[in-house]
Formats: sequence, structure tokens, C-alpha cells
Amino acid sequence: MTAVDTAPAVAEASAARRPRVDLVLAIGALVVVGLVVVALLIWPDQAQNGANTVFNASTRIFGAPVQLMGFGCFILAVGLAISRFGKIKLGEGKPEYSTPSWLFMFISAGLGSATMYWAFMEWAYYYQTPGLNIEPESREAMDMGIAYAFFHWGPIAWSMYVVAGISMAYYFHVRRGRRLSYAGNIEAVNGRMRAGGVWGRVIDLLFLFGTFGGLILTVTVTVNTVSAGVSGLAGVEDSFWIKAVILAGSTLVFGLSSFIGIDKGLQKLAKIAVLAAFGFAAGVYIIGPTEFITNNITNGLGLEIQNFVHMSLFTDPNGGGSFTRDWTVFYWLYWISYLPGVAIFIARVSKGRTIRQTVIGLVVGGCAGIMFFFGVLSSYAMNETVNGTVNAPELLTTRGGDFAVAQLLNSLPLGQVFSVVYFVIMLLFLASHMDATSFTVAAVSTRNLPVGTDPARGLRLFWVVMLAAIPMAMLAINANLGTLKTGLTLTAIPFLFLLGMQIVGLTRWLRQDGPRVDPESGLVRPEEIADPAEDALEKESSTPR
Repeated sequence: MTAVDTAPAVAEASAARRPRVDLVLAIGALVVVGLVVVALLIWPDQAQNGANTVFNASTRIFGAPVQLMGFGCFILAVGLAISRFGKIKLGEGKPEYSTPSWLFMFISAGLGSATMYWAFMEWAYYYQTPGLNIEPESREAMDMGIAYAFFHWGPIAWSMYVVAGISMAYYFHVRRGRRLSYAGNIEAVNGRMRAGGVWGRVIDLLFLFGTFGGLILTVTVTVNTVSAGVSGLAGVEDSFWIKAVILAGSTLVFGLSSFIGIDKGLQKLAKIAVLAAFGFAAGVYIIGPTEFITNNITNGLGLEIQNFVHMSLFTDPNGGGSFTRDWTVFYWLYWISYLPGVAIFIARVSKGRTIRQTVIGLVVGGCAGIMFFFGVLSSYAMNETVNGTVNAPELLTTRGGDFAVAQLLNSLPLGQVFSVVYFVIMLLFLASHMDATSFTVAAVSTRNLPVGTDPARGLRLFWVVMLAAIPMAMLAINANLGTLKTGLTLTAIPFLFLLGMQIVGLTRWLRQDGPRVDPESGLVRPEEIADPAEDALEKESSTPR
């Protein structure tokens, strides 16, 4: 066969390997988003009632398994850190990032636009409807409010991330996986699934919808809070149109960023937002009731440690279990919805670290950052409530949490300055979140995308619009918190099973490779790695058909 004869075949093969939009994923997502938006706008009451029914049913069915999975991940993370497996190194060579920079990534990982809201108001929800069968609106309920906030943003949540992240890092850096993707990790565990095949694309589709579910809640809460604050500062009535302008304006800014080359600038602004958020909290700590804040954080930490096991496994079988379903189960699913992206992030930044370092860095670092941020802002809000300056729980019931946040900000010395800084930080977080999310889903929905290559700009813009569509509909119907939780819950539940597969795969790999770890370097010798599932695949692929 001549070169001329083979040229068309080579060209055809080359074209097949070029990056191209996965139309199945893109069209599937477009159809689902369109149906949800239409249902919300045409039948708002029925849609919200149906969403609440689905949320209650799904959290009843999966509630206890979700709690057991979370607690199990915590036990596994502790076991990995203190066992002989902790010394295993996740890849050769020195770490890419210095230890302070690496830790700061984890310390700041929990911060975002919605976190700014929850840090002020989450305790108030628990004060009104507390867990552990505590009397509502009692002194004990207030004390446990901050303890539960620490708990829901604490060790179990970060343990789920660290287990998924170590599984991903082990698959890619130690087992030398072919592609750094969530579907690739599950493929290696399963042994018979192809990341580019049907099941791999199903996982990619779940990844997309999981991202949508988490983002709907984040964007809606953020826009509501910013709208209430801006309307208060401007002296105008809060309305849907103000919310629409904020969301549409933000979408336009970070949607166009990829076209005019400022998307890297947005990433830098995100880092500035993290520093500004910690600076904001530090400012509140210094000019606020410093002694009360310090004592309240310490007391809340003590209550969390004292009640940790009970809080982890509290199902309230004789009382209906509404608190557990509404908050603990919801929060574990909230964290799980971001699992694929976070696992990939952990694997990327932790090459060269040991398993022990990764567990301690992520769990301790993540908890420390959240504890400081939540501790300061929640304690300030509690103090204002106790003193009668701003009754946050009452405002939560009568005017909404976003209005309560605006009043708490105004009660600070230099309240207007703090308000402007707070809302700017929220918008910066929102912009960076939307930009990063649109990039991620565009990459997932692009087939044959080489490592290090950006997805098409037009595709990123398409996903920005899709990501903003459902939150806009939620704002239009003034959706309640229960409705916002439903989409997240439904999209996160499949990842409960995939997380279980990651755990099974990780424990199997550690059991196989543990005896072969070099005691000096902590590396698993490549020539001695053996995975029966991968061997079976190799034999199957070499069998004549």
C-alpha cells in the first residue's frame, strides 16, 4: 500500500481524534434545563410542592446510608493517616507547591459566595429548629447552633473529599492512570467499564448534573443576598428585576471573559477574594465583641467534639428526623455533589505528597479555615441577637435571611463600608465560581480534549448561559430553600454509589501494593504493581475476535 493510499485513512483517524463537542451531553443537558425552567415558570406552585415532596422522599430513603457513608469516610481517613499506608507517596518527585501554598489552597477551599451567607445565618436556622431533640430557641439551642455549623462544614465533609481525592491521586499518580478524570478513576476500579464508552459518558452526564445541582443553590442564595444588600444601600425596594440584573450582569462579565482574554484575571481576582474574605472576618473579629467571639468559638468546638458521634449518626427515629434530613443529610449530599471536581483538584495539587500529609492537610486545613470564618461571623450575629440590636432569627422568619444579613452588616462600625466590601467579595466569588464551573463542564462535554488544552470558547459561553438559566427561574418564582435543595439532592445521590466504588478500589489497591512500598521513599515500585482487573482487560483486548 502506498503513502497515497494510506493518506485518507490517516487523515480520517486524525480527524476522529480532534476535540469535538459531545452532542449527547450538550443536548441532553439543554433539554433537561429547558424542561426545568419551563416547569418552574409555568407551574411554580406545583413545581415547588413537587420538589419538596421529592426532597423529603429521597432523604428518607437515602438518609441513613448517607450518614453512614459520611461517618465511614471519616473513620477511613483517620485510618489512612495513622496506619502504615499513610507513608505511601502519591507520585514521584518533589511536590509542585510549597507546603504553605498547598495548605492555603485547602484552608481557602471551603470559602465561596454562598459561604458568606451561611457564615452569618446558618446558626439561626438551627436555633429555631435544633437537632438532638433540643428545645427550640433555648440557650442550649443557641450554643449548639455554632457547633452544628462547625459540624456540617467540618471533618466528615472534608473526609469525604479526602477519600475521593486520594483514590483519584492513587489511580493517576501511583497506578499511572491514562486520564485524570472521574470516569477514568471509576473505570480503573470497575475493570470493565470504558471511560469513553456508554457508562463513562453516563458518569460524565452525572458530573454535569451534579455541578448544576450545587450551583443552583449557590447562585440563588448569593444573588438574593447581594440584591437585598444593594437595594438597602441604594434605598430602593428589593425586587426580581434587581436580582435579574445582578445575575445577568455577572453572567455577561464572566461569559465574555473567555473571549477577551481576562479569564486568568478572574482567577487572580478569586485569590484576592479569598484573602479579602479572611481580612473581612479578621476585621469583624477585631472591631466586634472579640472576647465573646473567642469564647463562643471555643465553646462551639468543645460541643462539636463532645457530641461528634451522636451528631454524625443522629436519625431521630421517634421524632420524624426532619432536622437530620433537612440539614445533615442535605449537607453531606451538598458536599458530595462537588466530589468529582474536588477529587481531580486534590489529585492535581497533591502529587509528591504522602497519603498522611494529604489527609492532615485537607481535613485540618479545611476545618481551620471554615471554623475561623464561621466562628467569627456567626458569633457576631449571635451577640447582636442576644443584645437585641439585630434579632437575626426573627428577621429570618419575617423578612428572610438575606435581609437579616444586610441588617447585621449595617450594625457593624463603618457598616456601609463593610457592606460594600462584603457584597463585592460575594460577587468576586460568584464570578470565579461560574467561570471555573463553565470551564469544567465544557471540558467534560468535549471529546478527545488533550490534557492542558482549553475547551472551545463558544462552548464555555453556552454553558455559562445554561448554568444561569435555572437560578434565574428560581429567582423569578422566589423559590424557597426546600426547592433549592431538591435539585442538589437528586443530582448528588448517584455519586454516593460512585464514592463507594472509589473506596472499594482504593482499599483493594492499598491491600495489593502495601507490602511492596519502599520503606525509604514511600513509593510503590512500578514494576511490582499488579491489578487483576487491569490484567483481565489487557488479556481481553489482546484476544483475537
